[in-house]
Amino acid sequence: MKKLGELTFKLAGWKYHVEPDVLENKQVIIGFEHASMMDAVLSLALFQIYDIKIHTLIKKELFKGPFKPLLEKIGGIAVDRKSNQDIVSQMVEHFQSNDQFNLVIAPEATRAKNGESRKPIRTGFWHIAKAAGVPIVLMYANSKTRQGGIFGKIYPSDLDNDLAEIKKLYKEYTGLDIIIPEPKKN
Repeated sequence: MKKLGELTFKLAGWKYHVEPDVLENKQVIIGFEHASMMDAVLSLALFQIYDIKIHTLIKKELFKGPFKPLLEKIGGIAVDRKSNQDIVSQMVEHFQSNDQFNLVIAPEATRAKNGESRKPIRTGFWHIAKAAGVPIVLMYANSKTRQGGIFGKIYPSDLDNDLAEIKKLYKEYTGLDIIIPEPKKN
């Protein structure tokens, strides 16, 4: 699978890099910029290269017919986005009941559709990592430079400060400018 992952990068004309000692046994991995489905393909290839078993939240409507076994094989966790179920608590249970658990999330609002202006990212990934007591690992795919990889991590403590740090790290390391929500007023 490692060779297949490497071949995927080569055929796509992309390069990858993973900073040593960033990955742990349990983490929430977030990825920017999500500009196309190719980002997902390259992410899966990168996880194969490094033999990282991942899980990701996928809307339950896709778990039908022939897609269900495939989605389960790649670590998909069905989510009913219309339900009031507590996703954070469910994910904390997964972290607590596994020796290794890598939850990969491309935060909503990471890309604009059809020329719309981008919106601030959604912060569910932070709430999951904070409640589970795991780090947030930073992954990127930069379509302009055709490079991707994993470059850093933070341990969640304060939402506004952590989001500002994530924005700063992405800008410094990748040149990508993510939009974060305005800090909450106390």
